[in-house]
Amino acid sequence: MRLSDMATGSAWLDAFPALKPLAGEPWLNVLAQVQHLSLPAGVVAFNEGDVCRNYLLVLEGSVRVQKLSASGKEIVLYRVEAGQSCVLTTSCLLSGEHYHAEAVTETPVQAVAIPLSAFQQALTIPTFREFVFATYGQRVTSLVTLIDAIAFGRMDDRLAHQLLEMADADGIVVATHQELARELGTAREVISRLLKEFERHGWLALKRGRVRVVAADALRERVLRSA
Repeated sequence: MRLSDMATGSAWLDAFPALKPLAGEPWLNVLAQVQHLSLPAGVVAFNEGDVCRNYLLVLEGSVRVQKLSASGKEIVLYRVEAGQSCVLTTSCLLSGEHYHAEAVTETPVQAVAIPLSAFQQALTIPTFREFVFATYGQRVTSLVTLIDAIAFGRMDDRLAHQLLEMADADGIVVATHQELARELGTAREVISRLLKEFERHGWLALKRGRVRVVAADALRERVLRSA
């Protein structure tokens, strides 16, 4: 990733209220090393196997963290959005390991990066350390939930839940079959088959590049039954 030399001051702390009370010389030294990061949509923020050199905090936009299998199948692990940090980045910084997944910007992204040396210094500050481990713990919990869903959940029930989550106020889901497959960690052919089945039941209508949910109550009932 390319880091600009633009000074960010401390205005970015508005996005992270837990860090705003921090003061003192150690924290001021950390702030002096913070760099601004600006990325357009659709670019790779980091690749699997890259060395992790910065602690990233997203101010605006969305970054999708995903894993690609040897067979080419993708699964979305999580997204990092405004006011959040990347759990994989945290893990790599703490362990000294390389990235085990890749990240792609879904929208234009504004973020700040704290270099590794400054991050290690900041960890000596109790409030910052508590922030890092609290956000880390929350993400780990969500990843365990994802693993549970993949290992034990029925794909048709997971698809019903995903459609309800992604549908707008008019019931429209703007996503291709491949994008839905990536979200759920399965093959496009599996998603296409299930969507056709849902359409035969009259629960949705398929259009190119989008899905219209016709019977949201039926999908909710299916999700609740599987819970």
